[in-house]
Amino acid sequence: MKTTQHLYRSAVAAAAALSLSGAALAEPITVVSWGGSYGAAQDKALFNDASKNTGIKIVRESGASMSKACLQVQSGSVTWDLVVSGSGGAASAAAKGCLEKIDFNVVDVSNFYPNTYTDYCVGSDVFATVMAWNTDKYGQPGSATAPKSWADFFDVKKFPGTRAYRANNVDGALEPALMADGVPAEKVYEVLSTEEGIKRALNKIRQLKPHIAVFWDSGAQQAQLMKDAEVDMTTGWNGRFDNAKKDGAKVGYTFNQALLDYDCFAMPKGAPNKATAMKFLAEISKAKYQANLPFHITYGPTNKKAYEITTAPKELIEALPSHPKNVPLMLPINLEWYAKHRTRALELYMELLSE
Repeated sequence: MKTTQHLYRSAVAAAAALSLSGAALAEPITVVSWGGSYGAAQDKALFNDASKNTGIKIVRESGASMSKACLQVQSGSVTWDLVVSGSGGAASAAAKGCLEKIDFNVVDVSNFYPNTYTDYCVGSDVFATVMAWNTDKYGQPGSATAPKSWADFFDVKKFPGTRAYRANNVDGALEPALMADGVPAEKVYEVLSTEEGIKRALNKIRQLKPHIAVFWDSGAQQAQLMKDAEVDMTTGWNGRFDNAKKDGAKVGYTFNQALLDYDCFAMPKGAPNKATAMKFLAEISKAKYQANLPFHITYGPTNKKAYEITTAPKELIEALPSHPKNVPLMLPINLEWYAKHRTRALELYMELLSE
């Protein structure tokens, strides 16, 4: 009898241990982001501590792409669990049925800013697509000689020099062209909602194309272009340029007419470790992690509580694209447009790049 009781108590203890350590015993989840300073910032601010605190093991990969995620879904061989994406790419992937719905009973977004999450995507940070330039050539931001608008970016007579522009992705590529062509910011997506409007933006880029020395395909490349002074102006993401400046790049940018956007975490349809990945997403969405992000890259938290607990200095907070003084200068990305028109716009953009 004692042997039986001992075995029973051992079994109960073992079951309890398994329950307590379930996350640690689960299969590692695959979390896919981008490389360079952005991926390093997420590792330091979010992923490493969240993994340690939850016991959820992660396999970190770079090369995040909603197109690749959709290909995995379509082929029935999904290996990714969480993928970082721009909001427009996630909206388009969701419209194609490539993403799992977020379980908001697990992931708490009650303290998130409005419009920084959808049914299929939870915002990780707020960033801006800006125009950046070599300050040795054009002057510091705000100076009389510095460019101030997308019209200046496209004006190679007033601002002679080489340019860089986005390759293989239409996100944030068409809106600047239309504003440079005289379309008011508030009318941009109305114009882009027609085939003629998309072609108008493409024609503006076509005019600039002889002066585009490089079509960049990653944030790391944006930063390197400015570090090496390989081009005089480029489009890109504000945090990448701030980190490039820390590394010695002669680079400046403006939030005027920038595109206000957010990155988010999405889960491919059929993710192999969906439940565990959802728990990990809930963890990295907490304010205590997001509050650390601005120390590593100048992107704003999507969780409002992060602003209350961060120890970041005032000048750093005011440099974030989500700061109230910067938001009115920018055009917010329209996710409805991306969900409906991105696929067609990308087809036409790729045709332009191949000309």
